[in-house]
Amino acid sequence: MLAVSPHLDDAAFSAGGLLAGLAAAGAEVLVVTVFTGSVPDPTGFALACQTDKGLAADVDYMALRRAEDDAALAALGVRGRHLPLLEAPHRGYTSAAALFGPVVAGDEGCPRAVVEAVGGVLDEEFGGGVDLLLGPQALGDHVDHRHVRDAVGGLTRERRLNASLWADTPYVLRPGAAAPAGVPRRPWEGELEAKVAACAAYATQLGFQFDGEAAMARALQGLPETFDPPLPLA
Repeated sequence: MLAVSPHLDDAAFSAGGLLAGLAAAGAEVLVVTVFTGSVPDPTGFALACQTDKGLAADVDYMALRRAEDDAALAALGVRGRHLPLLEAPHRGYTSAAALFGPVVAGDEGCPRAVVEAVGGVLDEEFGGGVDLLLGPQALGDHVDHRHVRDAVGGLTRERRLNASLWADTPYVLRPGAAAPAGVPRRPWEGELEAKVAACAAYATQLGFQFDGEAAMARALQGLPETFDPPLPLA
């Protein structure tokens, strides 16, 4: 099974229980995170995305996040790969509002770049195919999530794969969030414990996304993981 995560936390936040359960059952699970490339000396909005979390300007923010992801995926018992594509603030999106708006000029080809990069992983790791491909529904409309959703759709059509899209957490928790499509699946106790432990590894994100680790644990304990279409392996 291959999960395609836009950012270094999305798969764990949104589908960590399922990933942990499949791994515990002996399935081969690989999480590929798309937008993980480091940029030396970021400026403007891209720099603010790390300094507003209390990190100094000279910190390699993405290297720190990749290390968090390594720890999180280890807690889930799954393997990970980090692709070097750049997050939206490094691709011409210059404000928080812009991340949730139209695709900016020059970024239209990003979904195709994701298809090619993830396709390379499929070829290398699975001989071109996989039993199940997971990705985001793009609830919340973040442009990186939209691009990955579209890329997963492209891979599904081109390679005739079974795919399912998760309801994006924490966006699904926010006031006024659109109802997720699909069928909810509640992680069983062991899956939930692994998921919460994994998500705690994303220390740079917990205050921003959940108002802290304790709030994250409370939120995830009460939240099913929802997939569309329904999971063939659930």
